[in-house]
Amino acid sequence: METSYIGFGSNVGDRIDFCDRAVTLLGLLPHSRVTGISLLYETEPVHDGTDPGDAWFLNGVVQLETDVMPRSLLMVLREIERSLGRDHDHRSGPRTIDLDLLFYGDQTINDPDLVVPHPRLHQRRFVLIPMSELDPLFVHPTLQRTITQLLAENTDTSEVRLLFPQPSTRYGSRPTCSSGQTP
Repeated sequence: METSYIGFGSNVGDRIDFCDRAVTLLGLLPHSRVTGISLLYETEPVHDGTDPGDAWFLNGVVQLETDVMPRSLLMVLREIERSLGRDHDHRSGPRTIDLDLLFYGDQTINDPDLVVPHPRLHQRRFVLIPMSELDPLFVHPTLQRTITQLLAENTDTSEVRLLFPQPSTRYGSRPTCSSGQTP
């Protein structure tokens, strides 16, 4: 089994419900097991040549142990997005759910339709903060920096704030993060 990390986010409709449903569907993947879920963060949309709308996102990261190969996992992520109403014709617009394969173990993949590690994750606090909850000492395979180091060096000025209070009835029994705390 390989440890993968999947970023999730929503800025349309019932954001908590969309995030909850995406994590639940990831937990149902054959040959896979969710081993960690970060807390939820509200983040302002990043306008880096795209138009995600003005609504703030809820973001988090899931840690998944899986035997599903990266390309197949990407196909599953796209299918979960479609099933939850993601408009794939306008991928950069507002979205019910966005699922990104951030890491797949220490593998690097650089294909036209799949790049792992995610090419911009080190520039985005809304990915690094929840990722640091799950595995702060994880070493980025190409940058050779830990998540903690990447977060300390990050210059992203967009606001990322912990959702408070955290949903207590969603996600069912949530796995613990690497620090042993229940997120």
